[in-house]
Amino acid sequence: MKIRKHFALFIIFFLLSTMLIAQEEILQKEKKTRLLFVFDASQSMYGLWNKQQKIYAARNILSNWVDSLSNVDNLELALRVYGDKFHVPPQICEDSRLVVPFARNNAKRIKKALREIVPKGTTPITYALEQAAGDFPEDKDARNIIVLITDGIEECGGDPCEVSLKLQKKGIILKPFVIGIGNDFKEAYDCVGTYIQASTEESFASALNVMISQAMNSTTAQINLLDAHNKPGTTNVTVSLYDQETNLLKYNFIHTLNAFGVPDTLYLDPRHTYKVVAHTIPPVNMDSVNLEEAEHNTIAIKAPVGTLLLQIASKNPGISGLQAIVRQSGKHETINVQTFQQQEKYLCGYYDIEVLSLPRLYIDSVLISQNHTTTVDIPGPGILVIKKPGLGYGSIFQETTQGLKWVYRFRDQINHIESMYLLPGDYLVSYRTKFSNETNSSLQYRFSIKTGQTLTVDLNK
Repeated sequence: MKIRKHFALFIIFFLLSTMLIAQEEILQKEKKTRLLFVFDASQSMYGLWNKQQKIYAARNILSNWVDSLSNVDNLELALRVYGDKFHVPPQICEDSRLVVPFARNNAKRIKKALREIVPKGTTPITYALEQAAGDFPEDKDARNIIVLITDGIEECGGDPCEVSLKLQKKGIILKPFVIGIGNDFKEAYDCVGTYIQASTEESFASALNVMISQAMNSTTAQINLLDAHNKPGTTNVTVSLYDQETNLLKYNFIHTLNAFGVPDTLYLDPRHTYKVVAHTIPPVNMDSVNLEEAEHNTIAIKAPVGTLLLQIASKNPGISGLQAIVRQSGKHETINVQTFQQQEKYLCGYYDIEVLSLPRLYIDSVLISQNHTTTVDIPGPGILVIKKPGLGYGSIFQETTQGLKWVYRFRDQINHIESMYLLPGDYLVSYRTKFSNETNSSLQYRFSIKTGQTLTVDLNK
């Protein structure tokens, strides 16, 4: 008996350990990173940078740096240049080519290509970025990053900021890095990506180190959707992360809790200031979320939810597909249209409900509480059948203590019979045939509707 107990405990311990190891593997799994260097080979790179020409200094430093990355896991490099095909004058702006495509262990090819670059032409940065979009292999799971190295600004009339934004918006690349050689081009390139100024050779090497640190370091986060007890109990909600400055959607996913009730770990780019939107009903936002680079970040958003169930209080409700408009109490905006006999989760709070019945039914200040199902019952309808002499004009009104309340207008194109569901209550129908021009030919008929009852009103009598 003791052996069985010990064996059972061993099995439980083994399963828990396996689950923990599996979870750790998930946390450690990183996406492949692809770095595309877009290198300036325009004529201006022959200019002096401290004591030597910029082209020699830049390619020597970049070559050494590429060499140091040759054995980094989950990293692929590629090289595109611009300005090395055509001399100026004349100015030819379609001057950019992919020299070394993405591959593993291609550092030697990139170094060889850098040694062979001869600066000649202009600075078509926009064109180079547009062409760079096709350099990345099809891989939805990879992190694609452009590193633009330049000693000047756009000379062909394009807008590199607009192109960068389009590529990010389409999900082709993450936010680029821009390393400015010599002069400070921050104002021109800040909108393109993360700008790093390299005024000296030493600062260029430092800029490359900063860039790779930001590109490769794993910055993780978990999003805690807090319930009313400040526990991360809310889940299975779509969450969106936007770049707050550009409003570009950067990440979108269904929030998930693992087997231990802990939110899944996310790998995020720390260079953005995020707006986080949890798509509860109604949604909740958190602005100005900044991440600590190379650390695990926790983003906590208050999002307690409860459940609303709309029901028709009748064993045979008859009507199907009945819906209701749901609004936050005191507000006019529609936040949901909910179908009866179905449950829906809402943020905790008070809501006003407008049932799309005949007549409309308004139920105000319905309280939704944490981990509780609030049930709203409405009376089951009856069926009214109206027999008309023919085409004519008329309406159905509900009789209330405040007077007649309009409910329904007869359809011009329906000749003799109209039928509809009506909530229980007292009603009046008024009707005049289309072929009469006398007011005193109007018909008035009072009737009552009860749940589950079918009532026929014959206006021919």
